[in-house]
Amino acid sequence: MIMAKTLRHKITNHSRIFDPTLNIYNEALAFIINVIDNEFDDLSDISTKSIVSAVEKLIHTTKSNPLPKYKEFNQRFYKFPSYFRRSAIATAFGKVKSYRSNYKNWLKEKEITLSEGKRFNKRPPRLQLEHKEFPVFYKTNMFQRTSDTTARIKVFHHNDWVWVDIEFRKQDLYKRDVWSWKEHNPKLVKVGKKYFLNISYSNRVALSKTEINSQKVCAVDLGITNSAVCSIVDAKGTVLARKFINQAKEKDRLYRMTNKLRKVQRESGWAAAPNYWRQIHGLQKHIINHTCHEIVKFAKENKCEVIVFEYLNKMRVPKGFWGAKKLRFKLRYWRKTAIQNKVKEMANYVGIRISRVNPRNTSALAFDGSGKVERNDKKDLAVFTTGKVYHADLSASYNIAARYFIRAYQKSLPEKVWLSLQAKVPVLANRTNQTLSSFISLTKAMEAPAVTY
Repeated sequence: MIMAKTLRHKITNHSRIFDPTLNIYNEALAFIINVIDNEFDDLSDISTKSIVSAVEKLIHTTKSNPLPKYKEFNQRFYKFPSYFRRSAIATAFGKVKSYRSNYKNWLKEKEITLSEGKRFNKRPPRLQLEHKEFPVFYKTNMFQRTSDTTARIKVFHHNDWVWVDIEFRKQDLYKRDVWSWKEHNPKLVKVGKKYFLNISYSNRVALSKTEINSQKVCAVDLGITNSAVCSIVDAKGTVLARKFINQAKEKDRLYRMTNKLRKVQRESGWAAAPNYWRQIHGLQKHIINHTCHEIVKFAKENKCEVIVFEYLNKMRVPKGFWGAKKLRFKLRYWRKTAIQNKVKEMANYVGIRISRVNPRNTSALAFDGSGKVERNDKKDLAVFTTGKVYHADLSASYNIAARYFIRAYQKSLPEKVWLSLQAKVPVLANRTNQTLSSFISLTKAMEAPAVTY
């Protein structure tokens, strides 16, 4: 699997000098989009690799092509760099193809809707000519690095293409774990009023292929009171390590901010409240990033092959949730989704796989197989039918790991063998009732000698 990371380097000695470069690049892009759209019937069958030369014959004047069909391109964009031109052609071709594909889908949807006797009010897609794309500066021709924090790039300045010396902030490649990765061409990106060099790094990463009998997994329960509860479980059902991840201070501030936001909206009707939302998004981002780093770090320390989550269904707000309580429920769901996506990306960088299991009853059932549990008002403690009190999220993480291993063993075994094991451990028949106790019973049944008659 080829993985990529992009590091952002802030340019410290220039800002507005790059505005004309972005403007003229996007003007050229709009011109080329219009050309490709006009000539699409002749260009649609051409491959992506051949499209650049085909469009260049239409717009670019050369010794072998003295009279292109759209010769005003060279007059309007004098000395336009060839690498920018080819990059703009590739980008424009993708945008036109996307527009054409969306338009075909719109026509099909319209035809189906009208054939059913229904009204069709959906507007057709439009080809946008104005874009805010950022150019790629190809090495040696457009970008020349002179040190770790300085370089020369070719930009449009005073109506001419000239080389400009730039200084940018250094990134720690060892800290970002890309020191041995392949470096690609930088892209000039504008964020607000500042400019950055976005440099991408790629590497081929081999994901773990350890046999199920030798695997260790990090099971993660994204709970209510804790951001995440992790447990390390091996292929025999032994719990090797546990970790609780929480950000109490940040969640307390988030609780206050949601109450303030709803109070403002309740008093004045609908209110944008950008300052409140900025703080809420900042706290959300901090909680997500810290949780993800701790999960991956814990899995790496224990040499896990897989990180297992619960599958998140569509968000359904329970009845009786309104105001700030409803908002906090939504924020918690969005946070869980973001954590799973970010952990997947981070884990794949280091060769760890991601898996998801059925979430039903993972928290409702005791890990020891004693049945349903009763949870306190805070939802952090569970009382088993035996009277035992245990952490609810920790018990759920055990069940998550067990369901992963049970499913993996079921896939690896022949159907006849699995049915014989299921006869010995009947609880395996219902996937939503599987717990750590079920998995331990399965391992014992697999280790037991076969009975012959």
